[in-house]
Amino acid sequence: MNLKKTSALDKFFGYTAKGSTVRAEIMAGLTTFFAMAYILMVNANMFANPFSDGTNVLGVSYNAIYIATAISAVVGTIAIGLLANLPLAQASGMGLNAYFVYTCCVGLGMTYANALVLVLFDGVLFIVLTVTGLRKLIFQAIPNTVRVAIPAGIGLFIAFLGLQNAGIVAKDSSTGVTLGSFNLLSGNWGAIMPMVVTIVALLAIAVLSYRKVKGSVLIGILGGAVLYYVLGFLTVADFAVSLSVASPVAAFGEFFDQAFFKVFTEGFNFTAFFEANGTANAVLTIATTTLAFCMVDMFDTIGTLYGACARGNMLTEEGDIPNMDKAMLADAIATTTGAICGTSTVTTFVESSAGVAEGGRTGLSAMVTAVLFFIAMFLAPVAQLIPSCATAAALVYVGVLMVIGVKNINWEDATEAVPAFLTLAMMPFTYNISYGICFGLISYIIIKACTGKIKEIKIGTYVIAALFLAMLLLTH
Repeated sequence: MNLKKTSALDKFFGYTAKGSTVRAEIMAGLTTFFAMAYILMVNANMFANPFSDGTNVLGVSYNAIYIATAISAVVGTIAIGLLANLPLAQASGMGLNAYFVYTCCVGLGMTYANALVLVLFDGVLFIVLTVTGLRKLIFQAIPNTVRVAIPAGIGLFIAFLGLQNAGIVAKDSSTGVTLGSFNLLSGNWGAIMPMVVTIVALLAIAVLSYRKVKGSVLIGILGGAVLYYVLGFLTVADFAVSLSVASPVAAFGEFFDQAFFKVFTEGFNFTAFFEANGTANAVLTIATTTLAFCMVDMFDTIGTLYGACARGNMLTEEGDIPNMDKAMLADAIATTTGAICGTSTVTTFVESSAGVAEGGRTGLSAMVTAVLFFIAMFLAPVAQLIPSCATAAALVYVGVLMVIGVKNINWEDATEAVPAFLTLAMMPFTYNISYGICFGLISYIIIKACTGKIKEIKIGTYVIAALFLAMLLLTH
């Protein structure tokens, strides 16, 4: 009986033909899950607690986003496993979640439900672009130097957010930002201790990653949480913890009440946003912001697909990603699901490479990861005990991983280096990912045109840059 079931699995996923086994696929799925499970806590914390002072501008709880993140991860991971038969996993993307919270909601003043509409537009647009083949044209229209700089800029942005959430980077009236106070003589150990926890957790993640320990980010977060409570109870006067004894059912209640289907019940009411910005400016802002969501999602997914498949020697003879269109369609379906559930854009996770390195070669490992995300859905009350200073360490470390792409930029060619630098620098400096893309594209066109390299500029580049320029001149 077991042999027959195994044969059915092998016939569907074809792991034997790809040099894998059921055991290898299961281990790969476990590895991928533990490498990226931190997103459940980090994403929930970012939505529920955007600022270190506890201010919640989105009006949605930790539990609600935790469940939304888990459900969208399950759907997205199953989709890429079944449709594309790839050993990859999906969840709410780092950087894209920061764009949702800090650019759309905090910066532009959209409501949580309004921002979900843009994610929904992103998902639907992604489906249309994939089915029609226009996705490839848009991807090719973005200069390679800007394309490479986008994830690096997002990496700097989310690392900056992590340092702010930990209190290590603090606001300053004269310089804008400064280093948080570590002065032990101030008698403010209660504020210093969380910063110490973040630093220790970050260093631990780095050491564990160097030693190739599976799930190093998750271990760092959990270790940081333990350290936070130990130091808190032993060294901080009046340290108190609000322990949640709510059942997992309560978390689902918050999800259905605050997040699920909000994109349809409240999202399309942009009245306040239009009144504050004017009709023309509001429409243009919505269009360019949606485009930014879609482009970042596209580049992030394609880069991850290529990197993971290359690491596992799964590229085709032509050097292409196997079943790429189906993988992109799965990504678009997952993003649409995420919007309906109430979370930001869902994308393929680079941590999937850990599972590929463990031997995963087919969608069977993705199924294992999806099952684990489903089980994790019922652990929201426990996960809520993870302090923001612990998840901040994960933000900083993921930022480090995303910056690695700058090595592929030609820094000796000013026509390539300046657009790349503006792309990655303007994102954290302006608290806005789309502004980075905007400055990168516009500077690329101007510099190339003024240096006799106008033939290198594609027509699509002009079109996309014009949209972002209009956003910059008419809405900011």
